[in-house]
Amino acid sequence: MLDLTDGSLRKLGGDAAASTLMFAKFSPDGNRVAYVRERNLYVQNVSDLQITQLTQDGSDTVINGTSDWVYEEEFGLRDGFCWSPDGTHIAYWQFDTAGVQEFHLINYTKALYPEITTFKYPKVGQTNSACRIGVVRARGGKTRWFDVSGDPRNNYIPRMGWVENPQRIVFQHLNRLQNKNCVRLANIRSGRLHTILTEQDEAWVDVHHDATWLEDGTAFTWLSDRDGWRHLYLVSRSGRKITLLTPGEFDVVDVAGIDPASQWVYYIASPEDPTQRYLYRAPLDGSGALERVTPSGPSGTHEYRLSPDAKWAIHTYSSITEPPVTDLIRLPDHASVRVLEDNAELRAKLSTLNKCPTALFRVDIGDGVLLDGWCIKPPDFDPNRQYPLFFHVYGEPAGSTVHDKWGGTNLLWHTMLAQRGYLVVSVDNRGTAAPRGRAWRKCIYRQVGILASADQAVATRALIRDWPYVDPNRIGIWGWSGGGSMSLNAIFRYPELYHTAMAIAFVSNQRFYDTIYQERYMGLPDDNEDGYTQGSPLTFAHQLRGNLLLVYGTGDDNCHYQNCEVLMNELIKHNKAFSMMAYPSRSHSLREGENTTRHLYELLTRYLTEHLPPGPR
Repeated sequence: MLDLTDGSLRKLGGDAAASTLMFAKFSPDGNRVAYVRERNLYVQNVSDLQITQLTQDGSDTVINGTSDWVYEEEFGLRDGFCWSPDGTHIAYWQFDTAGVQEFHLINYTKALYPEITTFKYPKVGQTNSACRIGVVRARGGKTRWFDVSGDPRNNYIPRMGWVENPQRIVFQHLNRLQNKNCVRLANIRSGRLHTILTEQDEAWVDVHHDATWLEDGTAFTWLSDRDGWRHLYLVSRSGRKITLLTPGEFDVVDVAGIDPASQWVYYIASPEDPTQRYLYRAPLDGSGALERVTPSGPSGTHEYRLSPDAKWAIHTYSSITEPPVTDLIRLPDHASVRVLEDNAELRAKLSTLNKCPTALFRVDIGDGVLLDGWCIKPPDFDPNRQYPLFFHVYGEPAGSTVHDKWGGTNLLWHTMLAQRGYLVVSVDNRGTAAPRGRAWRKCIYRQVGILASADQAVATRALIRDWPYVDPNRIGIWGWSGGGSMSLNAIFRYPELYHTAMAIAFVSNQRFYDTIYQERYMGLPDDNEDGYTQGSPLTFAHQLRGNLLLVYGTGDDNCHYQNCEVLMNELIKHNKAFSMMAYPSRSHSLREGENTTRHLYELLTRYLTEHLPPGPR
């Protein structure tokens, strides 16, 4: 802790090692600091460093003030406590992981004997942690737990926070199928709960960070696709009045901020082109026309971080061909005050490269369905010759790949491949997280891996048909995580179409992944057994004909190396040739260890060049 008056440093936590303290936060008056230490909550005075332990039951199975593995991964919950506005109380999550099955990771390289790391990981259909929320006085005492209906192992509490009234907290409560979300207001003195909003869907409902309360606590913003499009609503505190703020056939991507003085809400959307992003604003009373705040100009992606009063913003612009430029702007006129980062050094380096034609496109896959895509062509592209077509894919509901936005490392690698003579392409199938309406996003429900791979195959055939410069005998695909699974589904399910696939950190059997993610999009395995089977690449491994490279980190705690070994066994059983690279004790990102990233991308480049030769024919 740094004292700004005299520049002195003081250690928090008493005799505890600093590395065991997490999420230290000052109280609203600045006189105390709360933190998590070894699964318990503490408050420490700034003046005399006196420590008060608020929870006593933290253990190997009980977690206070932070989350278990699956909440962190799928709900983004790590910092699991918050001060009340008046600093008198702290609200926090508690997880009881008893009964959750353990997964083991083995590190063979750290010491003479293997080191085993064990953690609780609930796979599809298995037991979850029991989750509850409580409030404790900041000076210590007994926690008041809220009696939330339903089995705490078969319901989720993904969001929680204080209203402006220090006697009220608000939280979101999901059932296990994640198709019903109740927003509940809780009185910390009486323990009474009041449901103020219920969101339901035949598929799933999204958990949003954008439930932002107005300063006077009379209402909050809410994103919902209840009318077929993801729109922004203002919900009164009682829940009786719900006002649509952003009418129209388009999706709101997220909420950027609220201007409390002028009563405007700023949000990100792109009504005309789902590959782009712009800033808009709407009046909070729902009475006025929508206004685009981002000036007209070059297409691309505009990102914003607004100040609390919404008078200023950090604005970053990029496109698929332009690296990011960041400036400070004034709102609402979007006047640039100062450029903060122009990326001049990167731009100078890029100017020396052999440039490749890069463009966005749409492909018609029939029945009025148009898929967005991008394509990078070789610098000396000749439309009268034929080139190999190489796809980058993701394809699952958690993300998308087709954005008019700077793509960083992947874009530079793809550009290098195009320079060597590949047509590098990415297409977003239905079911990806593109702002194209509820039907687009949720048609994939209960058929992850099935509909998406079919869309990708139809799109591939359409490009072969419409682009005479595609060599139909040289079609390749690669992806990571869900994209790795999609690459496997492509080459296994459509062996006559794809000739080479490179799959990284994939899920080969959907039953091997975690409860929250897989059940959200597939339902429970007992009532969708056929979907889980037909959506898993493992089911179709016997159909492999082409070239296949499997890449995995043996220390992946997200998609487990188990997925790779089970798939290898299936391929071996059917006498299928394949190549495989295991990176010892690397995680899902494959970033650990000296030279790992370079080794990985050189491996991919060599394999692709050997098995899907570049250049025109």
